[in-house]
Amino acid sequence: MIKMEETKDITGLNLPLKGVGGPKRIIISGGGTGGHIFPAIAIANALKKLDPATEILFVGALGRMEMERVPAAGYKIVGLNIQGIQRGSIMKNLLFPFKLLSSVMQSVSIIRSFKPNAAVGVGGYASGPLLYAASLKGIPYLIQEQNSYAGITNKRLGKKARKICVAYDGMEKFFPADKIIITGNPIRRESVDINGKHAQALEWAKLKADKKIIFITGGSLGARTLNESVLAGLAKIIAADIQLIWQTGKHYYGGIMDSLGENVSSNIRVMEFVDRMDLAYAAADIIISRAGGTISELCAVRKPAILVPSPNVAEDHQTSNAMSLVKKNAAILVTDKDAQSQLIDAAIGLLNDKEKQKILSENIGKLALLNADEDIANEVMKISN
Repeated sequence: MIKMEETKDITGLNLPLKGVGGPKRIIISGGGTGGHIFPAIAIANALKKLDPATEILFVGALGRMEMERVPAAGYKIVGLNIQGIQRGSIMKNLLFPFKLLSSVMQSVSIIRSFKPNAAVGVGGYASGPLLYAASLKGIPYLIQEQNSYAGITNKRLGKKARKICVAYDGMEKFFPADKIIITGNPIRRESVDINGKHAQALEWAKLKADKKIIFITGGSLGARTLNESVLAGLAKIIAADIQLIWQTGKHYYGGIMDSLGENVSSNIRVMEFVDRMDLAYAAADIIISRAGGTISELCAVRKPAILVPSPNVAEDHQTSNAMSLVKKNAAILVTDKDAQSQLIDAAIGLLNDKEKQKILSENIGKLALLNADEDIANEVMKISN
């Protein structure tokens, strides 16, 4: 007979009482962008695949996109009232210490209520307070570090982590070497399943097979620099008779459509969010992207890529991510400050260079790690024991 522990559920999720020796309970924390959320959901799916009885609770930041995306994926989530440090704004940072302390206290309460066997941090505002609370309560935790340059929070939390799953070589300069496992970043498998979908992709995008296609994406939230660079180079794209799938992000979509007016070229498909990434990837001859978590998907789809690292990230880690590919001749880098003047020229040049496309495609494909979600899930189950 399973002994039941009495516990007060303060999460408001009507969680069942925890049975000693029963199903594992895992907390997954983090979010903020699709680059954090989608890998987190991939890990959750892999955990459920290992043991369907596993109970999973997400912890995110109130007002961030995980509060919508995670429930849509079928998982429960609790939101912390936490924010990041706002660069260049002292006033906006005045409440940060208070929100951080409050989030740590709330995380301790969530852990006390949910009684997890282990916790996972994928990065984002909520990850730090939750993992710190886990360390205070003696809960084993795993860090999934997505970037080639670890931030301050993860470096500090790494000292007490049981395992640290990384996507790049050389991470021992940030973490204890004996805790590091190279797994790659989890990817949405449905998003990189592009084989045999080229014709379907052209029909979906309403584009033609006899013209070259660029897919440009600033991630789930969009990227101002990429959008402005396309607008600046739009005449060149139209003159070269190039087709474009353009993910703008919700925030920028309206303004871009206003700028384009009614006479949008039939070669251009503007979307605020691409819900069929597999078809966008399948259609594209080359891809233009930021250099965050999307890199792992680019490796999997093996398409020539131009990376424009965002400068608005901690420790400029996206430039480090991009350079790890550039050094292996697996991608082209255009800096954020040069993008408006150089990006479209670089893209047109790459479209006209079949040999360069072939080299980039082959080299980026060598970096693909397709089973990261399963490998990380296995490590989570190990530490939960």
